[in-house]
Amino acid sequence: MPANTQDYVKWFRHSTPYINRHSDKTFVLMLPGEAITHANFHNIVHDIALLCSLDVRLVLVHGARPQIEDRLQVADTFSHFHNNLRITDSDSLSLVIQAIGEARTIVEAALSTSLPNSPMQDADMQVISGNFVVAMPHGVIDGVDLQHTGKVRKVHTKSLNAALDSGAVVLLSPLAYSPTGEIFNLSFSDVATHVASAIKADKLLAFVAGNGLSDSEGSLVRQLSLPECKDYLATHGATIGADLQQAVSACYLSCLQGVQRAQLISYETDGALLTELFTRDGLGTMIYSGQYEQLRVASIDDVAGILELIRPLEEQGILVRRSRELLETEINQFHVMDKDGTIIACAALYPYGDMAELSCVATHPDYRNGGRAATLLQQMEIQARKLHIKQLFLLTTQTAHWFIEQGFVQGKLEDLPVQRQLLYNYQRNSKIFIKTL
Repeated sequence: MPANTQDYVKWFRHSTPYINRHSDKTFVLMLPGEAITHANFHNIVHDIALLCSLDVRLVLVHGARPQIEDRLQVADTFSHFHNNLRITDSDSLSLVIQAIGEARTIVEAALSTSLPNSPMQDADMQVISGNFVVAMPHGVIDGVDLQHTGKVRKVHTKSLNAALDSGAVVLLSPLAYSPTGEIFNLSFSDVATHVASAIKADKLLAFVAGNGLSDSEGSLVRQLSLPECKDYLATHGATIGADLQQAVSACYLSCLQGVQRAQLISYETDGALLTELFTRDGLGTMIYSGQYEQLRVASIDDVAGILELIRPLEEQGILVRRSRELLETEINQFHVMDKDGTIIACAALYPYGDMAELSCVATHPDYRNGGRAATLLQQMEIQARKLHIKQLFLLTTQTAHWFIEQGFVQGKLEDLPVQRQLLYNYQRNSKIFIKTL
């Protein structure tokens, strides 16, 4: 989080696009029982209150596993599990109901707080709970009767959306009823994924013990596409722990069923929720359906973003300076890669008969060494082939080695189209590189 006033102002300004983007969106939050007992719980509640003040529609689904374990232990009763599902028999059902009820009450009380001189002052959040979820029994699996352990049968989307439209936070517990009046103990991740899919939520946010997923070197994995997430679960699912595996699986299933993005967020780190939602790179792991970093043809709306990207390179003499007016007239020659509305890479293509100049190749400093420039170059080559271009050429003063690695070879001025030869700037003394497609 920002350390001083100047950093705070800068952070707040940079968060503005995300504030606008999240307004009136629907988020489903998965809060495990462990988070409710953690020291950071009330900070999470404060951040939830902030989201409400920004008109984010929130469904909060809480878990209660440690609370259930404590109740069973006090009663000297123990549960058996099958396929990571608790077998809820008739004797333990009442204890499960008590534990879930206690957890729900704690969460609801925290959300209802409105103390002066605190982040919750004047929050005045309304919390609505109810039978929005209909349950059914899991039944007998592999010969094992799970008894009062159930799964989601359907979600009453109309009444749930009406509650959200009223501005209330909808609080759901991992407990639901069947049409016959039976009570079933559910997995809170099952409730969250079904609800997110049913109400077409914009995000599923799963709180976990760590920051998210790690790669083989222990570094945080910032984002995973659906295929990458599936591969990660297949490769690392057995080693990341049951809780994290459950959260990742919920994220994967929700995206598979239509949710655009799902994010793993630490319940241990103060401000993790806000950092994940209101900064470009966040603090956790994002699983997404579709293309998160979009590569596309530039439009007139991208001019300001391109100028901001290329200005530092122009000042260093790496790129030729372009005015806003020139860029506006040439915008159709550009392709850009944007991430949440921020231009992080760009390139332009100027045809000269069966040759074309590749120009203004730039990547944001925060996103270099990630293969994006190479991806952008591939896209430009595809575009060039569509125009029946046989050779690409470029002029550079400081990035020759990178282009050589991409298959370009050094050429001479006379190798260029005559029109381009006439425009050559001898003061820059740029080197010429050519690639045959």
